[in-house]
Amino acid sequence: MTGRLDGRIAVVTGASRGIGAAVAKRFAREGAHLVLIARTQGGLEEVDDAVRTEGGSAATLVPLDLRDFEALDRLGAALHERHGKLDVLVGNAGILGPLSPVGHIEPDSWQQVMDVNLTANWRLIRSLDPLLRQSDAGRAIFVSSGVAGFAKPYWGAYAASKAALEMMVKVYAAEVERITPVRANILDPGVVRTAMRAEAFPGEDPMSLPHPDDIADIFLDLADPACTRTGEVVRAS
Repeated sequence: MTGRLDGRIAVVTGASRGIGAAVAKRFAREGAHLVLIARTQGGLEEVDDAVRTEGGSAATLVPLDLRDFEALDRLGAALHERHGKLDVLVGNAGILGPLSPVGHIEPDSWQQVMDVNLTANWRLIRSLDPLLRQSDAGRAIFVSSGVAGFAKPYWGAYAASKAALEMMVKVYAAEVERITPVRANILDPGVVRTAMRAEAFPGEDPMSLPHPDDIADIFLDLADPACTRTGEVVRAS
């Protein structure tokens, strides 16, 4: 039997651990060819080993910092030359940044959060949208957070970046819906056992939280060619 993503090309950012690694493994089990992006070569290799252990094909590993925007432009050109299209984009990578009163955040810290959580995803759309349009069913999924929807004290940089990300993706989805086969959505994973969660809530017992593997099927549903949802904020819980 073929998988739901058999033969499809999928880019996953933040793929070396946590949600990104779980999504990569789940997509691989459904037959996707993976292009995995993260800052650490070693972490990517560990995920690639796990993918192949579960029967998936070897992934294409791309170690880069998402703030290297010119590298993201080159990524689109390289994927075009090698595959001529892209079927799935998962914009998962993100950073927490400082949990601080808004007026106390250092400009460099603010800019770093915006660069990774917002601008890098815009640059990915800019670079990869032409390839998604070449797919018979291009699917883009961007990871947000529940704090994008309400004013949580001391979370100013992170919440602002995710709120802006959600609006950007909704606009993008509206632009492409009627004229292309591309569908774009935002996924709020809820409370999940990740390094970012541990950074934000250091006193919390991580073993009491859902594992990233527990939400991977939601990404699969949104990546499926049969999915017709677009411009939505999909909540895992």
